[in-house]
Amino acid sequence: MEVFIIQSKTYLTGRVIFRGDPGYHEARQNWNPFSDSYPLVFVFAQNHLDVSNAIIWAQENKVPLRARSGRHALEREMSQVKDGIVIDVSDMNHVRLDRENGVAFVETGGTVGQIVKSLAQKGLMFPFGDSPSVGIGGITLGGGIGPLCRSIGLISDNLIGVKMVDAQGKLLIANEEENSDLLWASRGGGGGNFGIATEYEFNLHCAPAKATTFEIVWPWEQLEQVFDAWQNWAPFVDHRLGTSLEIGGKCNGLLHASGLFLGSKAELTNLLEPITSTGTPTEVNIQNLPWRVVVNNLLPADPIPDPSSSKFSSAWVEEIWPDRAIRSMRSFLEKATGTESNFYFLNWGGAVSEIPSDKTAFFWRKPKFYTEWSASWMDPSEARKNIALVTKTRENLDPFIKGSYVNVPDFNIKDFGPTYYGRNFDRLRKVKTKYDPSNVFNYPQSIPPFNHPR
Repeated sequence: MEVFIIQSKTYLTGRVIFRGDPGYHEARQNWNPFSDSYPLVFVFAQNHLDVSNAIIWAQENKVPLRARSGRHALEREMSQVKDGIVIDVSDMNHVRLDRENGVAFVETGGTVGQIVKSLAQKGLMFPFGDSPSVGIGGITLGGGIGPLCRSIGLISDNLIGVKMVDAQGKLLIANEEENSDLLWASRGGGGGNFGIATEYEFNLHCAPAKATTFEIVWPWEQLEQVFDAWQNWAPFVDHRLGTSLEIGGKCNGLLHASGLFLGSKAELTNLLEPITSTGTPTEVNIQNLPWRVVVNNLLPADPIPDPSSSKFSSAWVEEIWPDRAIRSMRSFLEKATGTESNFYFLNWGGAVSEIPSDKTAFFWRKPKFYTEWSASWMDPSEARKNIALVTKTRENLDPFIKGSYVNVPDFNIKDFGPTYYGRNFDRLRKVKTKYDPSNVFNYPQSIPPFNHPR
């Protein structure tokens, strides 16, 4: 076991795993191997006190710290840090319902799949993304996008209370009456900036008895025709319909649209006509199913983790893409050789756009759709080429995109503050200065207090 001289009066509590201890290898594994690192110690907190002790211990021993929930960080040194301490809340995953007031109290270590499926069994609806294993802790703080955004808003739009341990190890409560600025910042201001969240309070929604899903597959060669039809249809369709389009690299040949509609099969069939009549679909599958079955189908168990690494970038689109932008997308998809490489699009509007951009920290309310792209590789020698391809594609698309989604970070973005947070960035810096003036919670592209350089 590695020797580390403890200079602290504070003891680490919870489930503690130092480098060299049994279980260390498993503790440091992430969904994206690109973000793997070698921390000094992992603390799997069991309660608020374990988080508090770990934060104080880190400062007394002068080691960097990171917060972690679901292990889905997409860049290095975000939820792990070399020779530092990782405060992991995944053992804190209880959910408590208050049906009388229509709220749920959710510990931040639960996964989206666990929470959404559990609530669905009770006839309740909660927004979700595209992966069941993403931690509720991180996805909430960055916004939380998915197929229900247009119907019931972002995950963060449904957040009405937070418990968070600050840099002094003190447990804070943030809601509309108490520390309301911290609640505002927690609704889209990104994870790990102001403290370590340990519990959320969410508004709940009654689930429909049934909902309708669809999947459409086309030959990959029809991507220009299909994408153009989708982008001219999806942002303007009935707000009850959330739909995504995924276009894989040429090497895997994926061209696939899917979505969730809070209405009948007959209604959805009519709404889909503009894209089902485009190209020559090889598969059209429309199903009206009980809500709990819909949730299970849209959030299946994650497959065995893919050993490939991936580099991501993301953006918002405010105007329909011209041919030049579509050509840039196709060029990326032809050059990206990894089997997990793709472009992904999600339609915007409805409930998410009805909230003013300064009402919460999440700024990007008015775009027509969201996009992200990723290049993957197995051989480490392929990393530099693929990272450069992602960056070059962002440069090519620059005239046609705005900003970026903080939950899909890209460390090659230089002016990251306005890019992630728009005009809300300075207000977020004020909140940071108030709650963490010494910048204890910092990582590449974290929000800096005003007394620290950006």
